[in-house]
This record gives sequence, C-alpha cells and structure tokens, in this order.
Amino acid sequence: MNARATFTRMEESTAADWQAIGAEFPAFAKTLPDRVLKHLALLDGDYGGFPIDRYQHSLQTATLALRDGRDEEYVVCALLHDIGDTLGCYNHFDIAAAILKPFVSEANLWMVQNHGIFQGYYFFHHIGLDRNLREQFRGHEHFARTEEFCALYDNPAFDPAAKPLPISEFEPMVRRVFSQVRRSVYQASTVAQNAAQA
Repeated sequence: MNARATFTRMEESTAADWQAIGAEFPAFAKTLPDRVLKHLALLDGDYGGFPIDRYQHSLQTATLALRDGRDEEYVVCALLHDIGDTLGCYNHFDIAAAILKPFVSEANLWMVQNHGIFQGYYFFHHIGLDRNLREQFRGHEHFARTEEFCALYDNPAFDPAAKPLPISEFEPMVRRVFSQVRRSVYQASTVAQNAAQA
C-alpha cells in the first residue's frame, strides 16, 4: 500500500502529507485521457430522442472537423463538445468546457463553453426560446469561430447515414491534447511539475 496522508482536516495537513498525495498524482494525471474517453463512451446508445445517439453525434462532429483540415486541438474539442450530456442536462457545455479548460486555447475553450447557445439558433424557436440568443455575444472575438463550429460541424452531425471515423482515429489526439497543461491553478506546484516529467 502506498503512503497516505494522515490529516482529518486539510488545515492540519503537512508537507509530508502533500508529498504522499503528490506521489500519487503523476500516475493519476496520466490516465486522465482514459477516463475522458470512457466517459465519452457513456453517450453510446443514448439517443435522447435524436436521430442518432450522442456518441455517434460526437464522432460525426469530430470527423467533419478533421476532414475539413482543422487542427488536432480543435478536433478534440469537436469530439468532446457534448461530453457533459450525461451529467449536465441543463448545462452540458459548461461541463465540457471545464474538462477541456486546462488543455485548450482560449478561443477553443470559449467555443465549447458557448456552443450550446450558438447551436440554439437552429432549434430554440421550436421550444419557445429565442433562436437569436447568441446575439448577446455579437462583437466578441470568438463569435465567428463559434458560429462557424455550429454551422459546419455541430449542426449537420445528426445523419444516420453518415460514416464517421471510429474512436481509434481520435484517441491519440485526445492523449496528446491532454498531455499539455496550459492553465491550472496547480500548474506551478511541484506536484504538477512532477506529473509533467513522469
């Protein structure tokens, strides 16, 4: 058994406790892509009334982005943009953004964070909402990027006849994107530095 911290209240923790915790962190951080991909797979078979299940929608969105020549980070964002559907029935885009935040650019983060409102342009008027809700963001530097993401990749990715690429095409991309931390409150910590070196 590995060493464990001994405190019962975090305020009583010691540097030795955090050494024990920190020793576990690199291996745990390294398996994050596995957990993300496993969570994405929960969308398999989850139709929610849509023409295809949410997993196929994710694969279709990523396939469209990849075939259009988008960079790897963008494609991973396309793949994971709806990963929050299982836990965030009312805010799936917030969950996807939270997962991606440490690893992606500000532009891609904003796109994922707001795609739910931008995608609403195509259906909000059918459910009693304002389809132009995205207009509140008009003038934002990432407005056009998010509008384009929905128009080119998210909106048309509900085709039962489509042949998206399998998840195996995207797994290496997910692993590479999740291997480079761009922003985190823990980034300067020795624990995170040790994880990066592992």
